[in-house]
Amino acid sequence: MKQVTAIVIGAGDRGNIYAKYALTHSKDIKIVAVAEPDQEKRTQMMEAHNISKENVFESWEELLAQPKLADAAIIATLDKDHYEPTKLALEKDYHILLEKPLSNNAKECVLLGELAKEYPHKVFSVCHVLRYTKFFSKLKELVDRRVIGDIMTINHNEYVGRIHQSHSFVRGNWGNSKRESPMILQKCCHDLDILLWLVGANCVKVSSFGSLDYFTGKYAPEGAPKRCLDGCPAGNECAYNAEKIYLSDNVGWPVSVISPDTSYEARKKALEEGPYGMCVYQTDNDVVDHQIVNMSFDNNVTASLTMTAFCKDSGRHIKIMGTHGEITGDFDYNEIRIKHFPSNDEELIKLTNDLAGHGGGDTGLMKDFVELVRNDGKLKGKTEASISVQSHIMAFAAEESRVTDRVLKIEDFVEEVKNK
Repeated sequence: MKQVTAIVIGAGDRGNIYAKYALTHSKDIKIVAVAEPDQEKRTQMMEAHNISKENVFESWEELLAQPKLADAAIIATLDKDHYEPTKLALEKDYHILLEKPLSNNAKECVLLGELAKEYPHKVFSVCHVLRYTKFFSKLKELVDRRVIGDIMTINHNEYVGRIHQSHSFVRGNWGNSKRESPMILQKCCHDLDILLWLVGANCVKVSSFGSLDYFTGKYAPEGAPKRCLDGCPAGNECAYNAEKIYLSDNVGWPVSVISPDTSYEARKKALEEGPYGMCVYQTDNDVVDHQIVNMSFDNNVTASLTMTAFCKDSGRHIKIMGTHGEITGDFDYNEIRIKHFPSNDEELIKLTNDLAGHGGGDTGLMKDFVELVRNDGKLKGKTEASISVQSHIMAFAAEESRVTDRVLKIEDFVEEVKNK
């Protein structure tokens, strides 16, 4: 079988996760070039994949100025830097794997969806990795088989968890919506995509409520300094003490994100100088720490999504209610329970406990993408940009609803976005 070649634009956490697939599946895919502004991250990817020095670049502009170097482009820059490199890579005849969200700008999302239609011969996959998990794939199968009749209602909960919230959405890249994306887009376009996929119909109306309440100055302990390492009097009791989170023996996620060098000295320096050492009550964060979204679809199914920081651990839980039964699912335990009525029969489905990389979704996504590219876009994958646009628009509409306190019709909102 043909070995697929790929370039990587953005060698951060997600870029490395997708690229690592090439290290364990070297017969299927090889990384041949990288663009990354951070020298340490750039060098690490170059060495890990044995990339020749002439194919290592500081910027995507430099890389895409070269003649076409590979079959595909894996684009994992920050959200605000998705549109331009993706557009140019398509024009340079690359197949595309784009990290979600498509963009932090609603109009750019719409434009990328239109671009996907302009290049129907190119693979343009979006990293909606949950579609590739055994858990959500099984849910989709059960819904499509109508094991509980017609779907009427879905309640879906995204438990962000205290550490993930403080790391990514307070101290981290996505703590401020003016720099990157509103949280409902960055964190939950996964979940909105899954709801859209399960329902199998277009979303027509959205309303949303939520706010930033806890991770603010009013909850800062008395006498707390700006940085945790500067002697906080509440350090021993604080659940978000950066010293406890980032200077322990664990050097996996999220510790691995704060510095490419995971030595104690490098991590300590990162906390002393970078955002991850800040007191969580004294950063410039502005995104919500809890939010709900209510949705109505054109087949009259209603759904709700709850996203909250206030759980000990991260996780997802879903309940699907139909005319002849209900399905409850716990993503973290890989369990699905079906209750039938009027018989009262129950079934428990326990799936393989593969929770690495979004429950196996990262690997499943890469396997699918390689196969699509290998077949030069002639096959249809589980996710593509022309479809992904709708879940992104749902997220933008939800944020607009939250901010303006009104119910939004998706059709009207799309027209507003196009006319901006």
